[in-house]
Amino acid sequence: MSNGTLKTVLIYGFALAAGAVALQWFEYQIWARTHASTVYVALIAVAFLGLGIWVGRRLFRNEPRDTEFTPNERAQSSLGITERERQVLQLLADGRSNKEIAARLGLSPNTVKTHVARLFEKLQVTRRTEAIQLARELGLVP
Repeated sequence: MSNGTLKTVLIYGFALAAGAVALQWFEYQIWARTHASTVYVALIAVAFLGLGIWVGRRLFRNEPRDTEFTPNERAQSSLGITERERQVLQLLADGRSNKEIAARLGLSPNTVKTHVARLFEKLQVTRRTEAIQLARELGLVP
């Protein structure tokens, strides 16, 4: 295509687009007058949606941790939790099963069960979820 032909095509394309936009605008004007209450309700809904998203992003912002987690050594020593038991507790908090913990730490599943049972005794809990929650409250795991 030559430059002259390209300019002509662009001019006609722009004119057709402007005409389509104008027709849509006129149609909107008629629709907006006949359904004014619907338009107002929709605008209010969009405004509250935007406000809800903004507030949600402000309140539930996940900021990356700047520092490496260091366990609360005082709580660990006062409860008598060994370093191996703390590692097991960390893997419990990560949602690992006994078999996965055993494979990751190079232990037998029975040894992991023993560590978990001793953790339950030391933390005075009866369930994994209770142990994890208490460990997080005490700063033993992130």
